[in-house]
Formats: sequence, C-alpha cells, structure tokens
Amino acid sequence: MLNGKKTGDLLTLANGIAFVILLNGLASLYFFRIDLTEEKRYTIKPQTITLLKNLDDEVFVEVFLEGDLNPGFKRFQKSIRETLEEFRIYSNNKIKFIFTDPAQAQGQKARNEFMSELASKGITPMNVIETENGQRVEKFMFPGAVISYEGIEQGVMLLKGNRAQNAQQVLNQSIEGTEYELANAIYKLSNINRKKIGLVRGHDELDSLQIASFNNALLEQYDVFHVDLSKKQRVEGYQLLIVAKPKKEFSPSDKYKLDQYLMHGGRILFMLDRLEANMDSASRNDYFAFPYNLNLDDQLFKYGVRINPDLIEDRVSGKYPIVVGKAGNRPQIMQLEWPFFPLVNQYADHAITRNLDASLTKFVSSIDTVKAVGVKKTPLMFSSSYSRKMTAPVKVGVDDLRKQLQEGNFNDGKIPLAYLLEGSFTSLYKNRFAPEGVDATGFLEKSSATKVIVIADGDLARNDVNPRDGKPQPLGFDPFSQYTFANQDLLMNMVAYLTDENGLINARNKEVKIRPLDKEKIKNERNLWQITNLVLPLAVLLIFGITRSYFRKIKYARF
Repeated sequence: MLNGKKTGDLLTLANGIAFVILLNGLASLYFFRIDLTEEKRYTIKPQTITLLKNLDDEVFVEVFLEGDLNPGFKRFQKSIRETLEEFRIYSNNKIKFIFTDPAQAQGQKARNEFMSELASKGITPMNVIETENGQRVEKFMFPGAVISYEGIEQGVMLLKGNRAQNAQQVLNQSIEGTEYELANAIYKLSNINRKKIGLVRGHDELDSLQIASFNNALLEQYDVFHVDLSKKQRVEGYQLLIVAKPKKEFSPSDKYKLDQYLMHGGRILFMLDRLEANMDSASRNDYFAFPYNLNLDDQLFKYGVRINPDLIEDRVSGKYPIVVGKAGNRPQIMQLEWPFFPLVNQYADHAITRNLDASLTKFVSSIDTVKAVGVKKTPLMFSSSYSRKMTAPVKVGVDDLRKQLQEGNFNDGKIPLAYLLEGSFTSLYKNRFAPEGVDATGFLEKSSATKVIVIADGDLARNDVNPRDGKPQPLGFDPFSQYTFANQDLLMNMVAYLTDENGLINARNKEVKIRPLDKEKIKNERNLWQITNLVLPLAVLLIFGITRSYFRKIKYARF
C-alpha cells in the first residue's frame, strides 16, 4: 500500500515537471505580454513594434537622468527605463541603453564642456529648485537622451509638455510622450526611404532665411525641395506640399496644379495670412490691415473651410517692447501684451496637438467650416476664451498698447485658428473648364482618401533673424522673453501626420492617468486606515490560528 502511494506521488511530481517544461517550451515559441493597467500604459504601439523589429543594426541610447533625483524625476526615470526595456525586448536585444549622471564628470571644466556638448545636441538644461533640510537648492537637470545608430547621433528632449500646467502634470505628459519621442528619433536615424517634401515658391512666400529653422528641422527627416508651380515641374512625386505665407495671387494654372495634386492623393499644408499686417508698418497711426488677394478662397471653400477677412485679438497674447518714456536721455522700454499676437494654449485632443506647449501666432484670422461631402473637419488650434474678431479693415498700431483694454469686448470665446481636413475631396474644376493652356490629361474630379491642414497664420513657420549677426533664430524663440514656444513641435507633428502612412505619430495618443490620493479624506480617516492596515491582518492571523488549532484538536482527539 505504501509503495503504491509512493509511486503515485512520484508520477504526479514527474507529470508536474513535464508540464512545466512543456509550458516553457510553448512560451518560448509564442511570445506575448499582458498589460493589466486600465489605460494600457505599458503597451507599445503596433507601429513602434514594427519599427523595432525591422532594425538592421544596434541602437545605443544614453539617457542623462541619473544621480540625486527628486521623486517626480525618479518616476520619470523609471518610466523611461521601462519603455526602453520594452524596446529592447521587441527589437530582439538591438536596443542598448545606459543612464548617465552629467554631474559626475571630473572637475568643473570637464562638467561644463560635457554640458555644452549636450546643449549643442539639443538637450537643454533645466534648472530645478528644491528645498532640502530647510535650504534652497538649485540643480541642473538634462532630461534628454542621445541616440546612436550606425555612427550617427541624434539628441532628443524627453521632458516636454504644456508648461502652463503644474510640474507633476508636465512630468506626466512627458511620460505619455516618451515612447513617441524615442521611437521618432530612432526612425529618423534608421529610415533610408526619405519622403519628399516640396516648399511651394513663386508667390512671395517666406524666403530661405525666414523659414530656415523649420527647413532645417525638416531636413533631419525628409528631402526638401523648392517647387515652382508656374514652371513645368512635376509635383506628383512629393508626399507633401507646404504653402507658407504667400503674398501674391495664385494663377489659375497654379490652382489647377494644386487641385489635381490633391485629387491624386497628395497632401497639402496651407499656412496663409488673410490680411496684410506687419509690425514694420504698425508704428504708423494711420495703418490699416486689408485683405490679401491670393485667389485661393474658392478652392479652400470647395475643400470645406473659409479663412475670414478678420484679425483675432486675444487677452492671452505674446508681448512686444515699446518705448513708454525717457529717463534722462535714455528711452524706457516695457514689454506689453500685444493682442494681435495670440498665445495658443488651447488645442484639440488629437495626436498632432496632444500635450503641446503654447504656440505663438501673429496676426492670425478665424476659420469657418462649410459643407464638403466626404470631408471630416477637425479644429486643431483655438484662441483663448477672452478673444474677439476684428473685421477688415483693421487698425493696427503699437500706440494702442498704451490704452487700457476693455475686458468686456473680448467675448467671442474660443475661435478656431487651424483645421485638419480628412477624406475624399471634390475637385474645384468639377463641371468646369480647365484653365487655358493647362494639360487636363488624367483629370480627376474626386480624390481618394487624403489630408489637408489649413492654418490661418503664415507667421507660424517664420523664425526671427538675429539683427546682430543676421543668423536665423530657432522657430518659436521669442528674443524678448527668451522663451521658445512650441511652433516647431506643432508643425513637425503636422508634417508627420500628413506624411506618415505607418502612423507612428499615433504613439502620441498614449495616456497615463494620474490617480492622486484624496488629501482631505486621508486627513479625516487617517486613524481608521492605520488600524485597518496594522491591526486587522494580525487579528485575521490570530483567528485563523485559533480556528486551526481547535479543528486539529477535534480531529486528533478521536485517537
């Protein structure tokens, strides 16, 4: 009897071991991961997984978040490490990464050189002020990484977000964007099939110096060419055409070329000024802004939008320096809010604009939508709730900065400033004759699914030029406040969305919810939860011990 029981136990053990071995063998053949979080915070997007699986060589990532970090940055560091660990697994160990403390460089000179090198790669320092043991402590953080692939390096800032939010929310937004920022940098380095982008020329658009910063950002990832629609230059081979602040009229043949480019599946980014307004003329008391005649109104109307002949004034705006008086022979200069420079901090909940910092616009107009069958219209940017429309002609003068603004006049609410149009577009030339002299061979009256973005501000892509050395400044950089707004990030996201067939930008839709504890409830119920967590487990254990002892006593009392 005993031998039979022993044999049965050994067989059960052997079966158990065989089952575990079989299970491990199957697991090695069929890889899977289970994310049990509500918002799937640890789940990598399919587009990112495809990118990682198709890497031809190893990628080395050096993250500069190490050392003495506060709890918020430790949480950020942990999230980056977890994301890179997922990248390593999905890339079949082709992603290698380390975390480095920039402050560990030996000597002050070596530290300064190292930090200057990081800044030259686009990883700018951040001054974090904390209180430790009652003392105010300042620390420099470099919340970024350098990614290397096949001998080429790419710096990427990982701390991004809407700076109007508090520090914890900015960190949380940066955690949400970690996957996209890392994946996009890897894509830039590993992509060999660079898409072609055409900058439309011939209508007095922004010149090479004014668009230099945006152009340089595009060249990191795309091949960029100038396209003159008036010449016999084919546009079918371009994945995107960009129309940046034209001032002269589009001819009928130019419009036809744009229209048929769109009908054949092309994508277009329009950045248009509706009114002719500039700061060079704003110093005159008799200056009025009148509409441009670009001859594009009917074409945009056909596609589903209308840029109105007005200017937006916004109480939430950028600043402009003006002379308010003199101290002796020296002029006194103050920076005053200039309502014609709306500061855009209201965005749609969309992959293009999610978690973006504020963007600075200049002389922007409102946009309305009109009926266009088959076209989905998504507003991307809005003015603040304290804005108003000024219909042309609009008086534009810096002397008005000295006047007290009447808050009651700014009551038009949030006004759309940019639209994303997606779907099947109808040609402007449907049931119409083609312009004279145009070859209408291959004419299409209806497009396949494609995309257009219309922004009612041509200056969104214009960088300032340093008056001292004549060099272009970074796009979105305000020399007066020394702050860099998110203009470049916004435009690059738009370009990525318009050109990216694989949808890598959808990784920007990742959401990590903050679940803060209710501080008031903690204060009121502190003792209850302390007793519950400390006393209740001991009580349960004691009851279990007494009950088990009682039943054992009854069981063995029979013998």
